[in-house]
Amino acid sequence: MTHASDNVIEIKNLEFHYEKTPILENVNLRVTKGEFIGIFGPNGGGKTTFLKLLMGFLKPDKGEVLLFDAPPKYERQKIGYVPQIARYDKQFPISVLELVLMGSLSKGTWWGGLQSGAKKQALAVLEKVGLLHKQNAAFGTLSGGQAQRALIARALMGHPELLLLDEPTASVDAQAEEDIYRILMELKGTMTILMVTHDLQPIVNKAGRLICIHRQLTSLLPKQVCDHYALGLYHPPMRVQ
Repeated sequence: MTHASDNVIEIKNLEFHYEKTPILENVNLRVTKGEFIGIFGPNGGGKTTFLKLLMGFLKPDKGEVLLFDAPPKYERQKIGYVPQIARYDKQFPISVLELVLMGSLSKGTWWGGLQSGAKKQALAVLEKVGLLHKQNAAFGTLSGGQAQRALIARALMGHPELLLLDEPTASVDAQAEEDIYRILMELKGTMTILMVTHDLQPIVNKAGRLICIHRQLTSLLPKQVCDHYALGLYHPPMRVQ
């Protein structure tokens, strides 16, 4: 009797260079269903490159990346991606509801229309992230925290099995950060979540595992994350007795 694999991500001996500059070296990782993982590391350490490799937008120079036991290009519909709000054009003329509906386009009809029930689902997702009252507001009028929650809602429209977030709490106030973590903790266990962050303190007691990316990848349990990391001092992993 065969059993379906629990693998969501499997990376074997990955290396990646930009031109001749090494960005990631000897990266190995296995992530299973339902994990909530925080990703941290210095600027330029390879975190964003790592996400792009997971989504199949970049290809490794050596090694292998598998999502759900297949190359990423075949599994993109299972991924929800939340970019940094700073990288999203808030001047684009679109309502909050329209933005969220964009998250269902990949699973629309063959002539490019939305699936039946998409609007109902979008309203339900907006209620989940606390933005139902903003459905008709222009996206550009939202605060940073509200905009980030709207982008999370858009990512959830595709019923992702893997949710990737690129610093969703960057440049938001304390209340907005609390709201975002509340949403993520409600989602924890229902999907696999990988979240890039610069701020370790809030996530260290919420994530089941933390990954430091500094050219190489170090997987850590929360109790192994030392104060040096929280201060932005990155070093090879210490041996834990």
